[in-house]
Amino acid sequence: MSIDDKQTRQRNDRVTIRTVAARAGVSVAAVSKVMRNAYGVSEALRIKVTDAIDALGYRPSRAARGLRGRSFTIGVLLIDIRNPFLPEVIAGVNGVLAPSHYQAMIGVSDARVQLETSLIESMIDYKMDGLILVAPRLPSEIIAKFAVQIPIVAVGYHAAGATAFDTVNADDQRGAEIAVEALLAYGYRDIEMLSLGEREGHAVSVVRQREIGFRRAMQRGGLGSSAPIGKIPIASPKREEAMRKFLSRKDRPRAVFCWSDLDAITLLCLAMEMGVRVPEDLAVVGYDNSSTAALGLVNLASIDQSGRELGQVATQTLISRIEGRTGAEHILQIPSLVSRGSLELSDGTKQG
Repeated sequence: MSIDDKQTRQRNDRVTIRTVAARAGVSVAAVSKVMRNAYGVSEALRIKVTDAIDALGYRPSRAARGLRGRSFTIGVLLIDIRNPFLPEVIAGVNGVLAPSHYQAMIGVSDARVQLETSLIESMIDYKMDGLILVAPRLPSEIIAKFAVQIPIVAVGYHAAGATAFDTVNADDQRGAEIAVEALLAYGYRDIEMLSLGEREGHAVSVVRQREIGFRRAMQRGGLGSSAPIGKIPIASPKREEAMRKFLSRKDRPRAVFCWSDLDAITLLCLAMEMGVRVPEDLAVVGYDNSSTAALGLVNLASIDQSGRELGQVATQTLISRIEGRTGAEHILQIPSLVSRGSLELSDGTKQG
């Protein structure tokens, strides 16, 4: 660190709200009002204070603000960072927070209850104003206990009976139905679903909701209530081995609905490697409509649940909870199909 940098840092370390007030020629209370975006602050006062803050390089202590009230920080907890759906959710969160006084702090966990619990406790200890949990694996009663301490919105978590926290989801059952309906419309009748292993999902997870929708749509299409669902391990290399076995089966179905683009894209890559033509030999529909799905070499038909919109709605819902709303809200958004080459034959004709 240079001498100039050290001097700047030392100078900034000594800057307090009183220093800002003195520079702006206003009271400490006036500075506080501007920083809180309080009602009734004049534009002239706002300019005075913000000019002083910029000139002094003032950075308010979030810990101190948390002791006085709000820290204007929202925690976002992600469970599986590999999922290409997550950047859109985060973009939605940041889009709502950008013009506000809130900032997001992101924590990354995995499917371990102890680590997930520890990260939530840390966010509470840091005096964050609220939490957005994306596809949490914790039981709803544990989330409810945390929600007594801090406002919580869960995304990708179907707990419509929860009263202590809010949920924002795509209608995952309907999304799976749309995928099956599209395959049926293109003439495919031999259809399976590739899902996660039994221990990788629970009743409130998107995985199980999509399985319910798949079976219901298959039954409604006259294909039976016990429609086949293959279970894929979540971890490599067993995950890829299971997909290779699926592609090598003599009784391989003519079409497959994958629970997520995460597995659908891997399946497409393995199919190309093994000489299985898509969609001529196997039609594939994924779920999430991730940015990767739209790439020309991937060209994956996928269910779009608008991750960006989910992030926006979750953030708006959380802020309303922080500001005093007490009744639980459980919001469902209707997904849609984005049809691409993994579903459509190149000449535009339908199967059969």
